[in-house]
Amino acid sequence: GAIPPPAILKPRPRWTGKQIISMVLPPGLNLLRVDKDSAPLSEKFSPLADGGLLVHSGQLMYGMFSKKTVGASGGGIIHTIFNEYGPETAVSFFNGAQRVVNYWLLHNGFSIGIGDTIPDQKTIERIEIAVRNGKEEVEQIVASATENNLEPLPGMNIRETFESKVSRALNNAREEAGSETEKSLKDINNAIQMARSGSKGSTINISQMTAIVGQQSVEGKRIPFGF
Repeated sequence: GAIPPPAILKPRPRWTGKQIISMVLPPGLNLLRVDKDSAPLSEKFSPLADGGLLVHSGQLMYGMFSKKTVGASGGGIIHTIFNEYGPETAVSFFNGAQRVVNYWLLHNGFSIGIGDTIPDQKTIERIEIAVRNGKEEVEQIVASATENNLEPLPGMNIRETFESKVSRALNNAREEAGSETEKSLKDINNAIQMARSGSKGSTINISQMTAIVGQQSVEGKRIPFGF
């Protein structure tokens, strides 16, 4: 297609990634996808975090093409193009998108390194606080059980109640540490880009690599000491 005017003129002309992607979209295409239907109206149509997706008259206004929007899902980009413009236009989109991706990989490449999993100092401190709070909560539960002050939960005996409370405390510590990590990682982080696009991994994997693996469960229970 025709090259659009550059989005940035000074100090030198530059085009955004959204403009490049828009070149492979058929003109006149309109599509709106929101991440959460419960989000306020202002966030749906001008999300600061670039969430959701808006294509207006064949131009990608905000959002990111991911597995949800370009994959085999109803109401996505490919589904809409096929229904509105027919199979030939859908094939043209496939070819154009693949050409853009191949060119980007050829000139930029993509890989993930140990640097993508190292948090900053403030985040490390917040992770340590979350883990310390989790350990202190478990110590309180152990002390309560040792002193016979632990009250059984409905439908559970004392041992089951103890295991349930310990697992919940440790899981909360892992989730809190993971959420602190997720907030600190920037959009240019390769691991974050991989998870958000849907190609591989998830935010939970990134949290475990960056913050803490946390308590592991086997068959829904903590790993027993079988010796």
